[in-house]
Amino acid sequence: MRHNRRVTSDEIRETFLSYFENRGHRRMPSASLVPATFDPSVLLTTAGMHPLKPYFAGIETPPHNRLTSCQKCFRSTDIENVGNTTRHLTFFEMLGNFSIGDYFKEGAVEFALELSTQGFGFREEDIWITVFGGDDDLDLGPDEEAIEAWRAIGVPSERIVLLGRDDNFWQSGPTGPCGPCSELYLDRGLDWGGEHDRPGDDTERFLEYWNLVFMQYDQDPVGWLTPLPSKNIDTGMGLNRMALIQQGVPSIFETDQFAPLMALGRELASREEDERALRILADHSRAATFLIADGVVPSNEDRGYILRRVMRRAIQQGHRIGIEPGFLPQFVDVVIETMGAAYPELHARRQTIQKWVRGEEEGFGRTLEQGTKLLDELLARGEVTGQDAFRLHDTYGFPIELTREIAEERGIPFGGDAEFTRLMDEQRARSSAGAKVRVGGGADVVREVAAEPSAFTGYEHLEEHTTVTGLLERDGKTFVKLAESPFYAAGGGQIADSGAIECEDGDCRVLVADVVRAGDDQAVVVEAVEGELEVGERVVARVDPVVRHATAANHTATHLLHAALRERLGMHVHQAGSYVGPDKLRFDFTHTERLSLEDRTAIEDQVNAWIVRNDPVRPITTTLEEAKRLGATALFGEKYGDIVRMVDIADGSYSRELCGGTHVHSTAEIGLFKILSEGSSASNVRRIEAITGAEAVRFMRERDAQLAEVEDTLRVPADRAAEAIASLRAEVKAASKRGAEPAVDPGALAERAGAVDGAQVLTEVVDASDAKALMDIADRVKGRLGDAAAIVLGTVVDGRVHLVAAVTPALVQRGVKAGEVVRAAAQVAGGGGGGRDTMAQAGGRDPDKLPDAIAAARAAIEAALT
Repeated sequence: MRHNRRVTSDEIRETFLSYFENRGHRRMPSASLVPATFDPSVLLTTAGMHPLKPYFAGIETPPHNRLTSCQKCFRSTDIENVGNTTRHLTFFEMLGNFSIGDYFKEGAVEFALELSTQGFGFREEDIWITVFGGDDDLDLGPDEEAIEAWRAIGVPSERIVLLGRDDNFWQSGPTGPCGPCSELYLDRGLDWGGEHDRPGDDTERFLEYWNLVFMQYDQDPVGWLTPLPSKNIDTGMGLNRMALIQQGVPSIFETDQFAPLMALGRELASREEDERALRILADHSRAATFLIADGVVPSNEDRGYILRRVMRRAIQQGHRIGIEPGFLPQFVDVVIETMGAAYPELHARRQTIQKWVRGEEEGFGRTLEQGTKLLDELLARGEVTGQDAFRLHDTYGFPIELTREIAEERGIPFGGDAEFTRLMDEQRARSSAGAKVRVGGGADVVREVAAEPSAFTGYEHLEEHTTVTGLLERDGKTFVKLAESPFYAAGGGQIADSGAIECEDGDCRVLVADVVRAGDDQAVVVEAVEGELEVGERVVARVDPVVRHATAANHTATHLLHAALRERLGMHVHQAGSYVGPDKLRFDFTHTERLSLEDRTAIEDQVNAWIVRNDPVRPITTTLEEAKRLGATALFGEKYGDIVRMVDIADGSYSRELCGGTHVHSTAEIGLFKILSEGSSASNVRRIEAITGAEAVRFMRERDAQLAEVEDTLRVPADRAAEAIASLRAEVKAASKRGAEPAVDPGALAERAGAVDGAQVLTEVVDASDAKALMDIADRVKGRLGDAAAIVLGTVVDGRVHLVAAVTPALVQRGVKAGEVVRAAAQVAGGGGGGRDTMAQAGGRDPDKLPDAIAAARAAIEAALT
C-alpha cells in the first residue's frame, strides 16, 4: 500500500472523477445539501445517489446512463458521535459512479479494482472483498454472481468474505428498490490488528473504503422481492476516508481538509487541549459553512434547527476550552480557503455565511455563560429534569440535545425527554391559542351555516349568479353560504375580497364585510343594506373590481420582491410572513441585518424593471412533485396537497411560487412599485412595506409636494436641499460648542433614575447630536445621582448607534464596570466598544436594536448588583 502525504483531497477527488469520465461517465456537479426535488424522507442530502433518485425510479430521463459525481452530504444521526471517534463526521463528500440500466456487477467490480490499484496505488493482495451471504427471510442465497465477478478478475476466494443482510444488503426503506452490495476493504497490516481479524468484524486492521450497491430487486410488500426490469449500479466512496488512507494518518482530523481547522482551534484555545472539542469545532464549522452556503438559515424548525444545533454545539465547545467569542467566523474563513477551490459557491457566498455565523454566535453567546452556570448548578445536585431542560431551552437557547450531551459527559443521567416534549407542546399551544380560536371558530361557523361546501370561482371571474344555501346569525354577524362564490377568503397573507350580493329580483342587497375560510370551504360575512336574503334565493355576487385588482397587484408584487431579494441578497432569503391588501404589501423575510441604501435601491429598481417588461403571470395547476421539480418556492411549514397551484412569472425565468392567492395577468398591471420602509420584525427576520399602482403614484405626488415645500422654506432648488440642511446643522453644532444649552435637561433626566439594591440606575434613549454630546450629558447626570450611580445612555446619529456608560467608583467596587456594561449593550446593536471601568463608549450598526441594547445594559448592571 502506498502512503503519500503529498496526495491531497482535491487530487483524490479529481483522480476518481476523471477515471470514470474517461470511461464514458458523465461528470455531474454536486447537488445542494437541500434536496431539489420533493422527498419527504429526508431534510438534507445524505448520500451520493439521493439527487439521482428520479433517474433510478424512472421518473426522469438521465442525461447519460453512466454518471459520476462528488456529492456534498450531511447526516444528522452522527452529530453526537462526532468528536468521540477518529472517523465520524456530519458533513462529508461522497464519491460515486452510477450505472442506470447499463453495466452491472461485472463492470462495477472491474472498475473498482482497476481504480484501486492503478489510480490509488493499492496492492491487489491488500484488497479484501465482502459480498452478500444470503438471507432466509428474503429467500436469497449467497450472491454467486458477485463472487464469480470478483474471482474472474483475479481476487482469490480466501480474500472474499460472505456477510449477512445487515452488512451487505442495501435498501432505501422497508419497500422499494434494493439489492445486495459488495464492499472493498484495505488490509492495513498486523500493526493495526490480529492475524485472525477479518473484514466486517469491527476492528481497525481492515478499513472499508468503497461500497458497490447492486440494485436488482423491488421489495413490495416487505420480504417479497421481484427483479427490477432495469438493473442499476450505485457506488459510494467517502473522500475523507480515502484521504486518511492515502495520507497515512490515523485520524480523519489529521487529513489536509481538517488539519488547518484543528491547528486554528489549538491556537485559539486558552485552556488544556481537548481533542474531542477540537474535532467538534472542525467538523461543525465545516457543516455550518456548507449548509448556509446552500441556503439553510438557523431556526427552530426542520433543517434550520439542525444547523442551529451544530452551530451551538460548536460555540459551547469553543467556550469550554477558553476560546474568546467571535471565533466561528475565523473557522469559516479556514473552511472557505481549504474547500473553496472545489466549491466556488463558498467564496461567492462568504459574506452571507459570515453574517449568519456571526449573528448566531453573538446571539447564543449572550446567554451561553448564564445557561452554563445554571446547568452546572443542576448537575451539581445530581439531576437534570425535563423542566430544567425546557428552562435552558426557553431562556438560554440550549437545544435539548446539548443539555443531554453535557449531562452524559458529567455522568449524570437524563430522562426528561417526555416532560420536555410536553412542555414544548404546551408552549406552542399557548403561542398559537388566539389564532387557533379564531380559525377554528370560523371553520365551525362555516360548517354550521350549511353542510354543502361553497365552490370558489373567483379565479375565473368576479361576478357569479348563484344560490344562497345557508344563513346564520352569530355574535352580531350574519354568515351567508353560497353555492358558488367569487369572493376570495383570507389566506396566505392576502385579505378577503369585498363586494356585494344582490337578489336577482332586486329586492335585497348586502355588502360583503369578510370571507371566512374553512379548508376549501367558505362563508361570507355580510352587512344588510336593503331587504333580507333567504335560503334558496337566487343572487348575483359581485367582487369589488378596484379592490381586487389593487390587492392582486400587491400580491404579484410580493412575488417579484421575493425574487429580487433572493437575487440581490442570496438564496438564504425566505418568506417569513406577509400581508397583502389593496392599500399596501408587507413582506417578512429571513436576513440578518438592515438593507443598505444600495441594496434597497437595487431591489426596488429590479422589481420595477420586471414590471416594465410586462412579463406574463400564469397560475398553473399541477402536482406537488412537478412543482418542486420545476423549482417552485414553497412556504416553510405550509401543508400542501397532491395537487397545487403554482404562480409562474415570465415562464419561470425568475419566479415560481406555490400560491393560492389572486394575481394580475401581467407584471405591467402592477404599475409603480415603491418601498416605504425596511426594518426588523424578529430575530433574523426583516420586514419591508411597499405600495404599488395608484397608491404609489399618490405617495410620489405627496413627496413632490413636500419637496416643493422644502425648496420654498430653504429657498434653494431640490438638488441643493441636502447641502443647505447640512450647512444649517453645522451652524447649530457650532452654536452648541459656543455654550448653548444642550437639548436634553440633565436634571429632568436624573429624576428618571431608579433604585436598584442601594444604587441609582439610569438607562435611557436620548436625543444627542453626536457621541461627544452624549458623553457630556452622561457626565452631567452622574453628578446629580450621588456616589452610587450607574448610567447608560444611547442615541442614533446618521443611522449609527452611539452608547455611553458612566459608573461611580463605589459601584465599580461592587462589580459594575462601564466597559463591560457598554460592551454587552453594543453587541445587541451589532457593534462593539469599551473603555475604563468608570466611563466607556461604544457603537452599533442597527438603530432598530437600540431599545434592546439599553435593556441589555440595564440587565448587566442589575446582574452585577444582585
